[in-house]
Amino acid sequence: MPQVARSVLSLLLGVALLMLGNGALSTLIGLRLAGTESGAMGVGLITAAFYAGLTGGSLFAHRVITRVGHIRAFAAFASVLSAAALSHALFVAVPPWAALRLAEGFCMAGLYICIESWLNGTASNETRGQILSLYMVTLYAASAVGQQLLQLDDEAGVRIFMLIAILLTLALVPVALTRTTPPTLPNVESYGLRRLYEASPLGVVGVFISGAVTGSIYGLAPVFGAASGFGVSGTALFMTILILGGVALQWPLGRLSDRFDRRAVIIGLSAALALVSVGMILAEGSGRQDTLLLVAPLFGGLAFTLYPVCAAHTNDHAGPANVVSVSGGLILANSVGAIIGPPLASAAMGVAGPESLFGFIAAGAGSATLYGLWRTRMRPPPPAEAQASFRPLPQTTPTVTPLDPLGPPRPEPAGD
Repeated sequence: MPQVARSVLSLLLGVALLMLGNGALSTLIGLRLAGTESGAMGVGLITAAFYAGLTGGSLFAHRVITRVGHIRAFAAFASVLSAAALSHALFVAVPPWAALRLAEGFCMAGLYICIESWLNGTASNETRGQILSLYMVTLYAASAVGQQLLQLDDEAGVRIFMLIAILLTLALVPVALTRTTPPTLPNVESYGLRRLYEASPLGVVGVFISGAVTGSIYGLAPVFGAASGFGVSGTALFMTILILGGVALQWPLGRLSDRFDRRAVIIGLSAALALVSVGMILAEGSGRQDTLLLVAPLFGGLAFTLYPVCAAHTNDHAGPANVVSVSGGLILANSVGAIIGPPLASAAMGVAGPESLFGFIAAGAGSATLYGLWRTRMRPPPPAEAQASFRPLPQTTPTVTPLDPLGPPRPEPAGD
């Protein structure tokens, strides 16, 4: 592992700097708008704009990379991202911030593609699982730590945007100076949503609901924190432990899905998420902030595990040879959910209060539970030998999927 880590250290350092800045920015936007007339509805629309940009970038940013190369494309995307982040300090209004988040989402997708294809080019069949694990830990850990940067804000409200822009700009340095040869982009052809739904209806519906849930969490949980009296410091802590909980539970719940019918695990996971969401509502109503902080890791763990378990279930039906192409459809379904979910959740919060964020999530998780129960009556589970081992995957772009060690092996280079 140390040798593998050294081979991708510069790339992972760039990822860490990016996620420190972007993680803080998404929470900061929610906090800044929480006390304005726009409130939760404005944050929901801005969050939807970010995920629309992320979706567009996943589909089209590779054209920029193909035309100018990885390093130039990375520099361009990071520069625009940094400038857009700093531009938030010029005004506080929903339409321009939505436009900025749209651009930031597109640039983040382009940066993900650059990094993930570079990691793919560095990995071998023996090391890609280790590299994927390092990448995921870096993504989530940096995003969680980035929440604590919010405590460095000043009364003028400008310093934090400057700090975020500095981090995003510094992400250029390790990537620009890397001696690793830029790779070619992997060919990730989409499996097609209709074909994917025919192969695994529950998997597609599950990743869609997962997108609606996680998109609403990233965008609107800071609004909930501010409305619940956490303050900046408390909201930063709330988001940090929620994200870390999302990482901690993925592996044990995923391993559980290897031992049983994965549909039963999806149903149980969704039902547990619905119940814990109701528990969050009750804890908020009692005014017990300490209870909210105690339940937050469990809530995050359940919410962030739904996607990889549903993805694994889909791959059980599509087959290991289609792991890479299936990922394109799953990411698209997840992104559509992340675009639709935050505006709906914010509308609920505007009508029934900030705790309605968890009511929305409970309704989504409950729907997944009922749909899963119905699907168990429609088709028998796949045979045990056809069920592949669980592997957690980040919800970034399809380019990361070739790092999955359970996917098809790469062809060995031809001998002399």
